Amino acid sequence: MNMKKFVLPLAFSLIASANVLANDTITDKLSEHGDLVKAGDKFVVLLGEQVAVGDSAPNFKVVDNSFAPVTLQDFSDKTILISVVPSLDTGVCSLQTKRFNEEVANFPEDLVMLTISNDLPFAQKRFCDAEKVDKIQVLSDSVWRDFGANYGLLIKDMGLLTRAIFIIDKQGKVAYKELVANISNHPDYQQALAKLNEQFSKKDATATTTEK
Repeated sequence: MNMKKFVLPLAFSLIASANVLANDTITDKLSEHGDLVKAGDKFVVLLGEQVAVGDSAPNFKVVDNSFAPVTLQDFSDKTILISVVPSLDTGVCSLQTKRFNEEVANFPEDLVMLTISNDLPFAQKRFCDAEKVDKIQVLSDSVWRDFGANYGLLIKDMGLLTRAIFIIDKQGKVAYKELVANISNHPDYQQALAKLNEQFSKKDATATTTEK
């Protein structure tokens, strides 16, 4: 038997089990919202604090595909779009992620686009490699559930994040939010991209005024 092939899956299983126990303790303390999002024809319960347009965007800590921590503060003074999906292994989530990966080319280089899900980093890396998703950063909230808790997106008893879009401006304020009403539906891409364009239009207008 190849012991390496046996030990690695076992180690990953132990990591996942430890995360589940830790996250159960965290989610027990979170506020609940039961009338915001549906799965099919039934409402799901979202855990955590809801944020609104105009709020200061809460910081969060997630991990990249090598388990290195990434925080919102790492992108200070940047315009940020966050695409939130339940799982990259599902059709709508896959299409949503690939759509925003394609849209990056239509914006200035200082735009930051993130996809965040509760998929394990190994699964995220496999997806990105297979689908050639290489323009956006795909990050995992599976370790601490910090992002889901701070943004009110964690689905109770499912361990997944609900589908959502956020735009955070250079001042660290929430400039746009879409909490998709049914997790099976696509977000409003056109509206999100239009709002994102507005952010850069404001930036250009400010620069022009300063030059005068």
